Amino acid sequence: MESESNLAKTNKIRVCAFVGPSGTGKSYRAQMVANENNITYIIDDGLLINGNNVVAGKSAKKAPTKIETVKKAIFVDEEERNEMKEAIKKYAPDAILILGTSDDMVEKIAHNLGLEKPEKIVYINQVATETEMETAKRIRTTQGKHVIPVPTFEIKKDFSGFILDPLQIFKFKGKGTEPYISEKSIIRPTFSYLGNFTISDTVFRQIAEYVSKRTEGIHRLSKTRVESRIGGTNIYMEVYVVYGYNIVNVLRDFKQKVKKEVEKLTTMNVQEVSVMAKGIYMPEKDSEITNNN
Repeated sequence: MESESNLAKTNKIRVCAFVGPSGTGKSYRAQMVANENNITYIIDDGLLINGNNVVAGKSAKKAPTKIETVKKAIFVDEEERNEMKEAIKKYAPDAILILGTSDDMVEKIAHNLGLEKPEKIVYINQVATETEMETAKRIRTTQGKHVIPVPTFEIKKDFSGFILDPLQIFKFKGKGTEPYISEKSIIRPTFSYLGNFTISDTVFRQIAEYVSKRTEGIHRLSKTRVESRIGGTNIYMEVYVVYGYNIVNVLRDFKQKVKKEVEKLTTMNVQEVSVMAKGIYMPEKDSEITNNN
């Protein structure tokens, strides 16, 4: 049972809300609304966000169905609800902006997390035009894209295998100051009507072969093995190194290039890349010496 002091501490937090129908651009404008109200913490679809960092929670956009998404967003699950409460106590924000599709939803989120009822509600039509909202709805409907208001590197591991792209927006801190870039992330959730997508191991091999042909010191790729896990993908490769090159340097360079290209082309999070020199290629003799160890 929570102590009275803890509850009192939580209830002192100033709570504001940002409300609008699904797909109208709330997450896209969340940081702007938060800044205008002197708020640094945002609760959006199950995540607690501070600036450009996800500090707690699990994204509701990973849920398999829309119903499960709503449940996660309002913290129906006791374990997730308690985890978020503990995070709020830990970071002790002065104020929090809660995003939701209705007044009832944001009030329910606040209640479930032991927060006060929002003292101020900003509606999407107060900060976005009808044209902007219609455009956002069209993109959501036709492309299944959702925005998460944090940089892509913050959520890449959690969304490995989802279509994920950075969205960079130039902003100005004030008159006469230099612009800075606020990066958000665009994902296509599991429940999108466009469906899931899978990537064949052949694709990984083709990418690795492409990179091997463009890596100095690699004669050819002889073997590729791919293991898909919850947090991402592990890739194991065997190559023939050209005689006269430093094997350690060549393999390190090849590993880095493969990881970069796979993540860029597939949106998969690559957990580990392992490369072994299977043998040496002798250009003068046009022959390969295989390491059988």
